[in-house]
Amino acid sequence: VPYGSKPEGFIRGRVVAIGEHLVNAGCGLLVVACNTATVAAVRALRERFPLLPIVGIEPGVKPAAAASRTKRIAVLATEATARSERLATLIREHAAGVEVLVEPCPGWATRVEALHVDDRGFAAEIATRVEPLLAAGADRLVLGCTHYSFLAPVLAPLAAGGAE
Repeated sequence: VPYGSKPEGFIRGRVVAIGEHLVNAGCGLLVVACNTATVAAVRALRERFPLLPIVGIEPGVKPAAAASRTKRIAVLATEATARSERLATLIREHAAGVEVLVEPCPGWATRVEALHVDDRGFAAEIATRVEPLLAAGADRLVLGCTHYSFLAPVLAPLAAGGAE
């Protein structure tokens, strides 16, 4: 972990193994609190435990598309989420008529976990990825990784046009 750069098969195997461990320990509900783990493995978990309630976390494409005034949104995601069929399905089902710019963000989750959020080099890298999306007219940034909420102090000024 983080799962962002891992192959889908690895992620699915790991998530199912963790799920089996938790179910064997008596859990009556599983929450997959990771976008990448959800897109890669929640279906396999639900097949393995069809009677168990399983909650997944997915990128907020639907509310972002509905709220967009420019009809252009951007999804910041791990590499695995960005290339997933589940994200493509969310976009098809919930963003009709909206251009969705999907931006893979390699290593961001790892850097958040390593507490490098305040690193100037990291902030510059974030700006390099986000500014072109905003310049292209994206008026909503979807944080397609639960780690990315920790980047709000860097993302908010960018989204506000550089204002602090």
